[in-house]
Amino acid sequence: MATTTATVSISSSDLTGDALALTTTTTLTKAADPTVGLQQTTGVARKYYASAAANTLLSAADYATATQATKVYIKNLSGTKTDTVLVTVDGGAGTDLNLGKLYGGDWTFFPWDGVNDINITTSAAGMTVEYLVIFE
Repeated sequence: MATTTATVSISSSDLTGDALALTTTTTLTKAADPTVGLQQTTGVARKYYASAAANTLLSAADYATATQATKVYIKNLSGTKTDTVLVTVDGGAGTDLNLGKLYGGDWTFFPWDGVNDINITTSAAGMTVEYLVIFE
């Protein structure tokens, strides 16, 4: 059985009136059985985008259904903060729902229901996006 844990640490000496130190860890498990770890992955992959445009990064047809646990990692590999990647989920009828914008070097990790495509829009030509899907 695979065991995969995800940890996020956030710290700052001056964000609030007191020092901030937050760390949280979770074990990635199947939806129907929290004693069994997620066992499949795309592996870490990269996509290069020659032009600034909207593209499908992850097609729902290739992954789980709403009854399975799926986690997604996406990183904007640009070293330039103004090169952005807008991450959206296909909302149907030609509309996307914005999840957020990744500036150069930013990343995100989130659960995905596998029902709607995950799309990205790059702000400049020659950008590379790194991603990983961990699923049942």
